[in-house]
This record gives sequence, structure tokens and C-alpha cells, in this order.
Amino acid sequence: MNSTEPAGGGAFSLDTTVPGAVSRGFDSFLREWETRIGDGFPQPAYSPATTGDFRVKGRAAKVNDVAITDFHCVSPLQTTGTLGDIEDQVRMYVVRRGAWALGETPGRGEHTVAAGQFLLRHVGRPAHFRTVPHTTAKILVLPAAMLKPLLGNRSVIGPANSAEVRLLAAHANMIHATMAGLSPAGVEAARSTLIELTKAVAKRRFDDVEPRLAPALAQAAKDLANSRLADPELSPTMLARELNVSVRTLQRAFAETGESLTAYIRHRRLEEARLALTAPSGHLSISELAAHWQFADSSHFTRAFKKHYGQTPTRYRRSTQPTGRG
Repeated sequence: MNSTEPAGGGAFSLDTTVPGAVSRGFDSFLREWETRIGDGFPQPAYSPATTGDFRVKGRAAKVNDVAITDFHCVSPLQTTGTLGDIEDQVRMYVVRRGAWALGETPGRGEHTVAAGQFLLRHVGRPAHFRTVPHTTAKILVLPAAMLKPLLGNRSVIGPANSAEVRLLAAHANMIHATMAGLSPAGVEAARSTLIELTKAVAKRRFDDVEPRLAPALAQAAKDLANSRLADPELSPTMLARELNVSVRTLQRAFAETGESLTAYIRHRRLEEARLALTAPSGHLSISELAAHWQFADSSHFTRAFKKHYGQTPTRYRRSTQPTGRG
């Protein structure tokens, strides 16, 4: 279990799916939540089945008045008991796998957020929820003051892979990765960007002239590129289309990372090819690697690899083979 607590926020991660952790899993989660996330985000009462078999891998972060939780629930979760008082919050559920059901009464009158969907809504009072086994979801709890006027009484529902949700998820993931090193000003900047990106989800439109959103756009482009490195159609144009921005906007956001998007794609393909060169089994030939990672031919791949790593792919493969191996 890992915990961090910078000024203005707190974070922790836990894995109760490992042997020996299940018996104390729920207590560990609740203790860390109350210590790191705080009273502004109280946990509901959970069913005995949930507390007795709490097999969850997750992480949570508090960014001033915003909470971000990532759950992969091996076991199902279910709340129980009497719902709490009226609460004035906005909640967003992004479900990647499984299903997250919300309702006034457990099992009745529910709305289910299925895999591949998101739900964004203002919460007037708490709702019961339950999940199916092996549900993976990101949940954000946000202050209502800046979002309720935009949402009103409506729920915003849509695909989890929409451009705006990709941007929000990329920024939330960056917060998890950098939380320990954020200054109070950094925490506030991270929080403001979360609010702006949630507004983009509600409006289904990204404000491409808002400079605070450039890092999230660049990270979303990286995430998308990394998932499609072997795709022959991968290009700045394709990424801009998927993220619903102009190529110029995407390139401007990416310029702040210190390299062009085209260079990033090339370097990541070279990195994957380098890892494949030393795979313990199923070696591909140099020509096959060049074709798989979308280099024009083996000569082009060899020149690019040597320029980046200082030796040819063939020499690199030989240099990494164990002694005595043919």
C-alpha cells in the first residue's frame, strides 16, 4: 500500500487481491480513505458480503475539493442501509469493464453504467450502488458550484472513449502519477484543470484555446498513440480526429513536451522494436519488425534504430543474447 499527502490533497493506492490481504482489505481501504481523502468525501455503508470479501485493486486522490478513485473490483461491491443526508456534489462514473448500477434502493429502480460508458450528473442525495465482479471504473466527485449551472437536472451519458473523456482521464492519471510532488499551487492547478475538463464533457466540446488543458491533450494523444503503435493509419491527423481537435491545436499542445508528435510516435515504435529484439522466444526477423512497426523497409528501420541507439538492430540483438546462445 502506498500513501502520499501533499499540501491541499492526499493519495493512496492499495491491492487487496494479493494473498493474505483479503482478510484485512476493507479495513485497510477505509482507514486509508479516512486518513488521506478526508471527511468531505464520506464512504457509504457497505453490505456484509462486500466488507467480508473486499478484493479490490485501486487508488484514490484528493485534489482540494475533488476526489478521484480508480477501482478494479475482483469481488462485487454493494452498499446497504439508510442513505445519508442531501449532498451537493457532481459525480462522474467512467466504466471500462463490468457495470456500475446506481439507484434509490439496492436492486430496484437502478440506472446501470455499462462497460464503455460514462455518466455525469449532479447528485441531490446519495444513491446506493452495486457492481458486478471484475468491474473497472474511474469515479470523480466534484464540487457542484461550478458545474451545477451547466448540468441542471440532466444526466450526461455517452461513450467512455469520447475525446473529452479521454482528456479528462489522461489528466486524472497524471495527477495520480505526480501527486506526491505537487506544491499547493500545483494542486490548485490540477484541480482547476479537472473542473475545466469536466465542463468539456458536459458540453461535449473541448476548449482548444484554454492553455491549462494543453498537458491533458498531449497526454491523451500519447495514450492513444501508445495503444495504436502498430496501426499503419497512426498519424497526427488521425489522433487529432480521434481527440476532436485540429492538427494545429494538437501539435501546439504537444510542442510543450519538447518534441513533435511525429517524433514521439517514431521513438515509441523504436522502443517497442528494441524490446522485441530481445524477446526470449518467437524472434521476428529485422524485415518483419520493420513491417510490424510501420517502417518503410528494413533499411529505413536499421538507419533509424542505429541513429537512436548507436548500433544496428542485428548488433543490438547479438549483444543482448546470453553467453553461449547461438
